[in-house]
Amino acid sequence: MKPITEELLRRVVDCFEYEGEFAGALPYGSGHINDTFAAYFQLEDGTSRRYILQRVNSHVFKDPKAVMENVAGVTHYLSKAIAKAGGDPMRETLNLIATKGGEFYHVDEDGGFWRMYVFIEDTTTFQMVQNADDFYNSARAFGKFQLLLAEYPAATLHETIPLFHNTVDRIRQFKEALAANTTGRADDVREEIEFVLSREADTHALLDQLAEGKLPLRVTHNDTKLNNVLIDNATGKGICIIDLDTVMPGLSLYDFGDSIRFGATTAAEDERDLSKVNFDISLFEVYTKGYLEVAGSVLTPNEIANLPMGAKLMTLECGMRFLADHIAGDTYFKIHREGHNLDRARTQFKLVADMEQQWEAMHAVVKKYTK
Repeated sequence: MKPITEELLRRVVDCFEYEGEFAGALPYGSGHINDTFAAYFQLEDGTSRRYILQRVNSHVFKDPKAVMENVAGVTHYLSKAIAKAGGDPMRETLNLIATKGGEFYHVDEDGGFWRMYVFIEDTTTFQMVQNADDFYNSARAFGKFQLLLAEYPAATLHETIPLFHNTVDRIRQFKEALAANTTGRADDVREEIEFVLSREADTHALLDQLAEGKLPLRVTHNDTKLNNVLIDNATGKGICIIDLDTVMPGLSLYDFGDSIRFGATTAAEDERDLSKVNFDISLFEVYTKGYLEVAGSVLTPNEIANLPMGAKLMTLECGMRFLADHIAGDTYFKIHREGHNLDRARTQFKLVADMEQQWEAMHAVVKKYTK
């Protein structure tokens, strides 16, 4: 993608139905995929207004039009559902600004895909879980996302990243990297390889149930980290889910599980000292409580019963992806030191092992908050 100049920004902005006079745009946020700007506008009454302006990364998202169709469909549905429930759709979901041609994206002369959102003021995002309240509020926010979209026809969404959380396909890819062993590193990580291969049956646990009709296909966010929840500055509550590019059809257990993988841990994802890496059952309880308080009424009994498996599988999947990339020569995930992906894989496997040791306790927590 070509560099973004002030002239390009001005041309792109002029294609949208904004209010006021464009005063400039500055890089915004900490995202690593899309190019994001806060665009400033002066209104006639002397006040100013901000919009979020983004160029979608077409290298990551090969079909940005499909991404935008998903985003437009889901946000429109959410807006109506929030209004019906008596909420504020201008703050509780993302709102796309249409182009002057009535589209929800603009393609520039170089093929760049652009979109504009209403800026939701007086909110904050956090990069890491600071305390249990943060995790609880994120659980309620993602639970509400699932609640509001429970009746959305998930099968109509595009699969913008094919087989993204298909754990069976992930272990197939793992075996391919192992068989190729292009770097010769496989010989040095036999213990980690065996950890994955000995749990191959687990990779079928949820997908087999989906195929048998025992788990429903739902709208899933697929990146349920705390930093994708806008926290209201006045109330401290999570009010809006952002970063909808990976919204796809999937299992609710993917979203729940990835949140647990990310948040219910005592150490960083790349911690080398595994004695510091532990699965925190108390944080698992905090998140499960918040999530089921909101989404429990729309989840099936079998979905709820499989919440621990969702947590275990998303953690195992992430670990096998890190290990496969280490074996392949670090071609996918960015690394900042030798063995970085191996360190990441080991933390995930430590969490999986901890979950297995606390398996009955995890199920007891789920049962405690099941109505």
